[in-house]
Amino acid sequence: MGTADSVDEAFRAVPRARFLPRLSRPRARHDVPILIGHGQTNSQPRTVADMLRLLQVEPGQRVLDVGSGSGWTTALLAHLTGPTGEVVGVELEPDLVRWGAENLASVRMPWARIQQPRPGVLGDPDHAPWDRILVSAEATALPQALVDQLGEPGRLVVPVSGSMTLVVRAGGVVTTSTHGRYRFVPLREVPGAPG
Repeated sequence: MGTADSVDEAFRAVPRARFLPRLSRPRARHDVPILIGHGQTNSQPRTVADMLRLLQVEPGQRVLDVGSGSGWTTALLAHLTGPTGEVVGVELEPDLVRWGAENLASVRMPWARIQQPRPGVLGDPDHAPWDRILVSAEATALPQALVDQLGEPGRLVVPVSGSMTLVVRAGGVVTTSTHGRYRFVPLREVPGAPG
């Protein structure tokens, strides 16, 4: 569960091209990030695979996908959880929420959905705790709001200041470790956040 084999199988089952702008689809097999509008990208496949392997998603788990963009990572996560799981993608940009939801609907995984977060809220605390949380944007510091939404046991993968960071909650203890250097678009401030 959550092994290299299951991640490879998810990539085969959920083709990237379906989640790219039409003119970019011929580049789907290129191992590069691809612009999807609104200053965002569909992440480099090798990076997505690295993140999913760190996350170790298992069938039946509840997973939060922060920065769902085109919906590709949400669909990959849904493949890993299977129909007994639940995956919620949250995305700030309304146009990407609509487009990502359409893309996700095309792969027929009704246990997954994409929505806009409540104003001023990072993630989806209303439906926490989550077994797994994936963040596809770079934070300047570890987002405590997401750590607080993590279940027990639970795993959170988030790029922080260029380092891929894994947060594990187990036995009442939260530990963090870093796993290589990566570049991501910034994790944007949530509109309406109290200042």
